[in-house]
Amino acid sequence: MNADPSTPDPNPLRALLAARSTRLPVGTWIMSASPIVAEAVGTMGFDWGVLDMEHTPIDLTTLVQMLQAVGNTPMAPVVRVPWNEPVMVKRVLDAGAATLLFPFVQDADEARRAVAATRYPPHGVRGIAAMSRASRFGTLPGFPASANARNAVIVQLESPAAIAALESIAAVPGVDALFVGPGDLAGSLGYAGNTAHGEVTALMTDAAKRAGAIGMPIGTVGGTPEVVASYHAMGYDFLAIGSDLGLLMKSGKAALDAARAAAGPAAPRDTAGPALTGRY
Repeated sequence: MNADPSTPDPNPLRALLAARSTRLPVGTWIMSASPIVAEAVGTMGFDWGVLDMEHTPIDLTTLVQMLQAVGNTPMAPVVRVPWNEPVMVKRVLDAGAATLLFPFVQDADEARRAVAATRYPPHGVRGIAAMSRASRFGTLPGFPASANARNAVIVQLESPAAIAALESIAAVPGVDALFVGPGDLAGSLGYAGNTAHGEVTALMTDAAKRAGAIGMPIGTVGGTPEVVASYHAMGYDFLAIGSDLGLLMKSGKAALDAARAAAGPAAPRDTAGPALTGRY
């Protein structure tokens, strides 16, 4: 988190988390790999949005375009990298990402590797590039000296082993927040597709309680407002609802069903067609 609370935090997601006691930071997932959809979602009022490189076709060129698009909106972008891998992390940061979400972090050592990949030496292993979008193409004053403070790291806990190690993961310097992935957590327990199973919710409740006890922000994602509200009641203090594609599919299907219901039964059609005349 920001080391000096008297100065504005240079990272927009950390700033949202710092104010979470007065305003719940609500986000969503961007899975369409479309800059224009990302920009549209950014105008809806979401506080933050995950540009997901793990489960979508988003590559580095598309990511740059999506960061440019979201930069025209108030929504803070969070980039989920495909894996905890320093070369990919370096390229995502050079593309201009400031907040990274690392999937499937299992223990404190993996959390330390994630943080190190986002930091310039001597605090990490990020390679230095004089010319990149992150430095505004060499025009940002004090870069790279200021870059370490600009970046934020969120690590995902997606297994019972990761949740068991919650306190040691949270204690790693540079870890700004935790994020529980209900889908993978359910799968790791043997209940793939059933995030409402009692064992899943019990572990999620336990994780939120323990994170709250040490003052570490913890987030998660739900598919409906009701599920999101239940996670908030558990103690989760930043939340995502659905995704751009999920919201599109749900609202589109509802509109289609409503239109068909309003139109009533279809009128009988003469399927025989006109009588054929003449030669053929």
